[in-house]
Amino acid sequence: MDFEYPEDVREAQSLADDVFAGLAGVERVKHVENEGGGFDEELWAAVVETGLLGLAIPEEHGGAGLGMLGLTAVLERHGRYVAPIPLAASVSMALLPLSRFGTAALRDRWMPAALAGDVLLTSGIDAATTGDAALSSTPDGDGWRLTGTLEAVPAGTQAAGILVAFTGEGAVRAAIVPLDRDGISRASVAVTSRAAHARVSFDEVRVEAGDLLGDDAEPVRWARAAGRVAYAALQVGVCEEAIARAAAYTSQREQFGRPLSTNQAVTQRAADAHMDAERIKVTTRRAAWLVDRDDPAAASAVLVSAWWASKGGLRAVHATQHLHGGLGADIEYPIHRYFLWGRQLAFSLGTAASLSAELGADLASLPRIGAPA
Repeated sequence: MDFEYPEDVREAQSLADDVFAGLAGVERVKHVENEGGGFDEELWAAVVETGLLGLAIPEEHGGAGLGMLGLTAVLERHGRYVAPIPLAASVSMALLPLSRFGTAALRDRWMPAALAGDVLLTSGIDAATTGDAALSSTPDGDGWRLTGTLEAVPAGTQAAGILVAFTGEGAVRAAIVPLDRDGISRASVAVTSRAAHARVSFDEVRVEAGDLLGDDAEPVRWARAAGRVAYAALQVGVCEEAIARAAAYTSQREQFGRPLSTNQAVTQRAADAHMDAERIKVTTRRAAWLVDRDDPAAASAVLVSAWWASKGGLRAVHATQHLHGGLGADIEYPIHRYFLWGRQLAFSLGTAASLSAELGADLASLPRIGAPA
C-alpha cells in the first residue's frame, strides 16, 4: 500500500489541524482540565460543525465516507494537541459500530442527533480487554436486565448514550443504551490523561431488543479493533509532537557552551524515539486501510499497530520527557502532558505482553502453508 494519505484525507487532516490549532493551545487545554472537567464543549462543537465527527461515517448514514483511514488522519492531528475531547472513543467504538451493525431504526434514533451534536455517544467497550463483557444480564421478557460497572468510560458524564457489551445465555451481545434509564448511575473519575471519564454502574437496567447491534459478538470484536486503531493513531500524534518539542528544547538548551542536541547520547535517544513513532504510524495506517476493506489480514495488522503504539509509544514519551531533564519532571510543563497521554493510550491499548499473546493466538489460528486442507 501507499503509506501517504490520498488527497481527500489530507484535506480533512489539514482542516483538523486548523480546528485544533485554534482551540487546543496549551493554556486552553490547561483551563479545560482544571475548570471544565476535562471535556472541551467548545472544541467538541467545532468538531461537529466542521463535519470532522462524521468524517468516517458512510455517506448513506450522514457522514463523509472516509472510513477508518480518514479517522486516523484526524486523530494523528488530535494527538499532537492532546485535546480533551472523546473523538476516538465516540467515533471508533460507538458511531462506526452503530453505522455498521445497527438496524435502520436504531440508526435513525441516534445517528442524526449525534452527528448534529445534539447528543454525545460514547463507548463502554474497553479496547484493551478480550473475553467476556463487564456487564452480565438476565432475561426479562423480550429484553434483558444488565448489571455491572464500567470503570472508566470516556465522557461518561457528558454522554447521552453508551455502546455496551454484555453476556448472557452463553453469548456476548452489544447494545446502545440511553444513559438516563432507570438503574444507571454515573460518577466522574480521575484518569492519567486528565480527560473526562466516569464510572458507570448498571443495576438491573432494562435493555430492549431494539437496542441491540446484531445478535452475536461480532459488533464487540469489530468495535474493539477499531478502537485500537483509533488509539494508536492518537499515539502517533502524541509521540510526534513530543519528539518535536524535545528536538526544539535540546537544540536551544546549552550546556558547557554548546546545545544539548550536539551530544551523541541525546541524538541517539531522540532518533530511537523518532523510529518508534514512524513504526506506529505506518503500522496504524496499514491497519486502518485493511479494516476499511474488511481484509482478513486486518485482525493481525490491528494487533501489530496496537503493540507498537503500546510498547514504542511508552518508549517514545519516556525518552522525550527524559531529554527535557529537570523540566520533564515539572507537571505543569507541556511535555509532561504528552508523557501522561502516552501512558494512558498505552494502557488503554493493552500491555505489549498481552497484545503479543493475542497476536500469537491469531497467527496460530491461520492455515499453515502446505498443510492439508
